[in-house]
Amino acid sequence: MDTEMIIFSGNSNRPLSEKIASYLDLPLGAATVGQFSDGETRIELGCNVRGRDVYIIQSSSRPANHNIMEAVIMADAARRASAKTVNLVMPYFGYARQERKSAPRTPITAKLVADLISAAGVSRLVTMELHTGAIQGFFNIPVDHLFAKPIFSSYFRKTDNMLMVSPDAGGVERARALAKMYNCGLAIIDKRRDRPNESNVMNLIGDVKDKDCILVDDICDTGGSLTKAAQALMDEGASTVRACVSHAVLSGPAVERIAGSVLTEFVCTDTIILSDEAKKCNKIVQLSIAELFGKALRRIHNADSISSLFV
Repeated sequence: MDTEMIIFSGNSNRPLSEKIASYLDLPLGAATVGQFSDGETRIELGCNVRGRDVYIIQSSSRPANHNIMEAVIMADAARRASAKTVNLVMPYFGYARQERKSAPRTPITAKLVADLISAAGVSRLVTMELHTGAIQGFFNIPVDHLFAKPIFSSYFRKTDNMLMVSPDAGGVERARALAKMYNCGLAIIDKRRDRPNESNVMNLIGDVKDKDCILVDDICDTGGSLTKAAQALMDEGASTVRACVSHAVLSGPAVERIAGSVLTEFVCTDTIILSDEAKKCNKIVQLSIAELFGKALRRIHNADSISSLFV
């Protein structure tokens, strides 16, 4: 790669930024990313970005609002410093679950955040496993949408009784992609969500008896839906139940629920930093996406295709 590429990191997931930069054999750009005494975000880029392609790595994980503000303020700083392009690398795009009006007088917050990112001068968004792919249409800039399938496919070994399970109707496409790759069956759990972070398992579509089930989901927040789904599978005669989740939000009682559940393993990526409690849980396994994003950024920078990364 030429020297026109420069990578900056926000504070949401600096270890991941360092891994991506290491893969690309580049140092992270010097930057002050902090706060004033009243809590306002303070940004100062410490190196020249004039005429360079700037890549800002920042997930919008907890605290979501603060991390989004860090990202857009860094983008504004780079734009005003005459960067050639400003590319926001957001492995976890927060507010993706608020992508439609689910009730009267509610916002479409995912669209609002998309507008905020565009208004800050971002030229391109690079993200992974959006809650729904239609969110790409909220942006008037290019969006490169990566998938976690290559990460999980290198971890899980095929068994004769393997079965992919979607914990809800909305995630069927995600589970089907892994089922097709492993040439195994697919089951679907039909659930009803009466209020945020609460759900009830209603029906199971498919035969799970004596199967090694893998629950496939994009986000695990409080863990209630996932652990209830795992219990439902065991009640129907499954041999084992594991989970693979792209974004381990793990808020509130999530870790405690996973630890006390019938899940034998909870496999996630490092789009979000695990809490100390989660790191101590022997059921939780975290896989790195650094190489996947490193390859994507290299190809984007060199104007090469990234479609082969979806396999």
